[in-house]
Amino acid sequence: MNNRIFYSLIFLIVISMGTAFAETSLISVQTDDHNYDEGDTIVISGQVSTTIGDTQVTLQLFKEGNMIEIAQIKVSVDGNYSHTIIAEGQLWKNQGDYTVKVTYGEGNIAESTFTFTPKSAIIDTTDIFEVKAGDSGTFDIQYTIRGGTLQDISIDQHIFGLIIKIDAPDEGKIILDLPRKYIEAEKQNGKDEVFIILVEKENKDVVETTYKETTSYSDVRTLTINFEEGDSEIQIIGTYVIPEFGTIVMIVLTAGIIVSILSTKNKFQIKI
Repeated sequence: MNNRIFYSLIFLIVISMGTAFAETSLISVQTDDHNYDEGDTIVISGQVSTTIGDTQVTLQLFKEGNMIEIAQIKVSVDGNYSHTIIAEGQLWKNQGDYTVKVTYGEGNIAESTFTFTPKSAIIDTTDIFEVKAGDSGTFDIQYTIRGGTLQDISIDQHIFGLIIKIDAPDEGKIILDLPRKYIEAEKQNGKDEVFIILVEKENKDVVETTYKETTSYSDVRTLTINFEEGDSEIQIIGTYVIPEFGTIVMIVLTAGIIVSILSTKNKFQIKI
């Protein structure tokens, strides 16, 4: 008798766990990013594995137990759903983790979290970096960085561009005023060409990314480049960068010219 009761309880527990698992996995939810600043657009989406008639997804957004937003979302025929929130307003004042909770039908729940930073907590660093250009001296680049720190800017003649070293403990962006006199991306007709931007990721992979050119004047081009947490290097590749000839390079170049002249003299018996 006792064995029958024991096995009956085990059976009920297994059935209950299976039901709970099925209900929990019936709906999924995610955000298009993990970190947002005030004013950003948050896209929340997910999928329902089995639709229940015209049942809608109930979305709730919480900050430390306080509800920030609630919405009812229609589910498409293929089971997908999506909702957009603008991170601004009276309730968007506290920095930290926010929890997205979605419910579909009875007991079908999924959650996701993201981090929010209000404008009052956003720190922008604006300064001028002096770039060394060998025998050509130095030139200044004004920059503003958010979400990280600028460590170094150097010239790389092999890519006709700049190597920018950053420390990025969080995702952010860097705005650079590039003097056309020292670095440029230009077409053959003299019109502006796009720069190629490469970013070295935390895993050492190098990927191409886009940028936004906010201003373009006769003497400067202003680029805004986004970066992610863990990014360490940004390459800006153009069609021209100021020459950087060191002393040794100049000696080798001069020696090469002399050898060329002597070779020409011996070949054609030219008097010099």
